[in-house]
Amino acid sequence: MTIKGNIVDILNKQIFVGTIEVADEKISAIIKLHDAIDERYPYIMPGFIDSHVHVESSMLIPSEFAKLAVIHGTTGTISDPHEIANVCGVAGVQFMIDNGKTVPFKFHFGAPSCVPATVFETAGAAIDSDAVATLLANDDIFYLSEMMNFPGVLNNDAEVLKKIAAAKKINKPIDGHAPGLRGALAKQYIDAGMSTDHECFTADEALDKLQYGMKILIREGSAAKNFDALIDLMHEHYENMMFCSDDKHPDSLATNHINALCARAVAKGIDIFKVLQAACVNPVLHYNMTNGLLRVGDAADFIVVKNLLNFEVNETFINGTLVASDGSSFIPTIPITPINQFNCSLKKETDFKVALKDGQQYIHVIEALEGQLITNKLTLPVFAHKGFIESNVANDILKIVVVNRYNDAPIAISFIKNIGLTNGAIASSVAHDSHNIVAVGVDDESICEAVNLVIKAQGGISAVSENKEMVLPLPIAGLMSADDGFKVAHDYTTINNFATNELGSTMAAPFMTLSFMALLVIPQLKLSDKGLFDGNSFFFIENGL
Repeated sequence: MTIKGNIVDILNKQIFVGTIEVADEKISAIIKLHDAIDERYPYIMPGFIDSHVHVESSMLIPSEFAKLAVIHGTTGTISDPHEIANVCGVAGVQFMIDNGKTVPFKFHFGAPSCVPATVFETAGAAIDSDAVATLLANDDIFYLSEMMNFPGVLNNDAEVLKKIAAAKKINKPIDGHAPGLRGALAKQYIDAGMSTDHECFTADEALDKLQYGMKILIREGSAAKNFDALIDLMHEHYENMMFCSDDKHPDSLATNHINALCARAVAKGIDIFKVLQAACVNPVLHYNMTNGLLRVGDAADFIVVKNLLNFEVNETFINGTLVASDGSSFIPTIPITPINQFNCSLKKETDFKVALKDGQQYIHVIEALEGQLITNKLTLPVFAHKGFIESNVANDILKIVVVNRYNDAPIAISFIKNIGLTNGAIASSVAHDSHNIVAVGVDDESICEAVNLVIKAQGGISAVSENKEMVLPLPIAGLMSADDGFKVAHDYTTINNFATNELGSTMAAPFMTLSFMALLVIPQLKLSDKGLFDGNSFFFIENGL
């Protein structure tokens, strides 16, 4: 195969008219025809890389994630299978690897470092340092996934240090995860071996970590976003920056991927070669990926785009095979055998009641923030009726619950602000990191109904009103669907619109926001299946509410 166009040589910072010849899945020759750009031709460049993504958050199995990603020019990912590992353990990691191999796409999975993420929640599995070392020895594992337990690193926790040592021993990179960590503590964390961070809130925090040798990822997912806060750093620090989505729901993935971040960066005035180095080159070099970089002898992984402004993708090639063209994906749907762990019984409305204690006047309230994983910790007047604390819909203070999916146990109950529901409830078995069932609603009846829809489906997301109910089943680990990715994206859009347009949620992505309300490693206030948790003190709130 021979293809002609304006060839974008990112490594040498030049663009020229030429031809690329492909043989045996590799680039066999690159022939320069003219030094100048010829606008009659499209641009040929390496494919985009998502440098940190949990495929499970797309609600798609890897093969279906790939189907959607390639239409946007993505040819590879650095994928942390942490979510399915928390449900199904090492078997879940292997499921992701095996399914990813069934399609022409380059997934690069890591060994999850924090399963369970904390001891303050119920997970479906545990992966200790011995299991991590075994995974890292696997050629299909490319790095140690994000070390969220930064207190364990700073306090020299023996089990944490064994996991880090296992990665160092075989020279595989270690991903970091340390939101808000600054100064001497950040240096200590980085010196322990952490090489990247996607959790920076501000440019000052990112600069702090860059000066100590860490690589910084710009993240734009469906919920958490830091592009605007960090993009100006790329002018000077492009060699140590990358783009990622982290968590991207199917509707968003159907619309755009890393290509959209490149377009925004160019529009911000960032030099095109700096943008493309972050988007296409840096991840490949840092993680020793198998993706080609448009060099003779490299794998024939490249894309053809109309221009270098909006990066509209004409064609995507992986190993010389055309996998997408003009918005159409040629990656097939692959039959799979589901893997799951869902062992709780249906619930009753009375299970969600919380009694008012004598003299109780205030409650702690989680304040959700649009576009952020962090939350605020509020103390607000209690709203009670007939001896029970209830949602205060008029002031947007709603009941939030976490239901243990792995066995029958008491339900954890608290309250949350800014979800904005005015009727009904929403629920999800996608609840980072242990993926119990999390639900928010205006009354106990609605919450119970939404939770039971998820239990009956053995995983999924649900929404209910007084006269309508919807559920999107996610039978693979309670996290993913094996259906056609475009269908799942459509179905997700439908239920998300129901939650916003009919139930009144003021969040742009209420299900994505909901999924992070049990994420204990991100401050300030979150809800575990074991109780209300203070992410600053890293312990439960005394007396629960």
